[in-house]
Amino acid sequence: MDTAGLSLLIIVALQSQVLGEVLIPPPPLVTNQPYFDSSMKDNQTAHVGRQAELHCRVHSVGNRTVSWIRGRDLRILAVGRYTYTTDLRYEALHQLGTNQWTLRIKSVQPRDQGTYECQISTKPIKVFTTFLTVLEPRGEILGAPDLYVQKASMINLTCVLYDLPEPPTYVLWYHSNKYHSLRNISYSSSRGGISMVVEKGPTTISYLLIREARDEDSGAYTCAPSNHNATSVSLHVLNGEHPAAIHTNSSVSSSAGGQGAVLVTTTLLRLLAHLWFSIT
Repeated sequence: MDTAGLSLLIIVALQSQVLGEVLIPPPPLVTNQPYFDSSMKDNQTAHVGRQAELHCRVHSVGNRTVSWIRGRDLRILAVGRYTYTTDLRYEALHQLGTNQWTLRIKSVQPRDQGTYECQISTKPIKVFTTFLTVLEPRGEILGAPDLYVQKASMINLTCVLYDLPEPPTYVLWYHSNKYHSLRNISYSSSRGGISMVVEKGPTTISYLLIREARDEDSGAYTCAPSNHNATSVSLHVLNGEHPAAIHTNSSVSSSAGGQGAVLVTTTLLRLLAHLWFSIT
């Protein structure tokens, strides 16, 4: 398309905008010099064990080649449609006639985090840099490794799971102590007063509440989400002692911080009310 034709297309597009019609994006510039598509992302995210795809779109590439370079060691990973590394997790993808060159990384690992350069073989070389962030799911029980509660008080254990590729199907709680080995916590036992709720999302929170703490409630508690690593805490039920750190609901909510604290506090209050009325 010549300059006059392109100008006419822009004028028509502007007139359409004034008339309230849907705008059609103008085509890429017609030039003999390659350039990167302005819509490309300069940062991307992938989860450990999942697949990442880094896309590079180049217009008017002509007879130049497009390559992918790893920033941390300047290793050439791909040139055009060919992969130049012995790491089989990397794969170069390009369909002839298209303007997209993709670097696929299978089973992403923490070491894959960093910058990646898409380069066009012009003189001087043109470079577009994108940063890959690798997220590794992790969990914690707030207040771990040791929590202390007074006998007959409310036990509140809050398990927070971060950076999940998707919410877990379920979250199980286990308990072990000197009276019994590791076993699944029952919410319908004759004792009563035990309840659990899960708030699912990219950050998933599971709350375990036990009313009127007893000596036999001491021990190790384990939060075990489906398809993710378990995390544990040691709970100590005290009979009048006053150690440096006494576990309270207020300390749990403040530990979460920011929006997490609001979510913990709101759900905790709702759960406490449900638990109280169900057993009184």
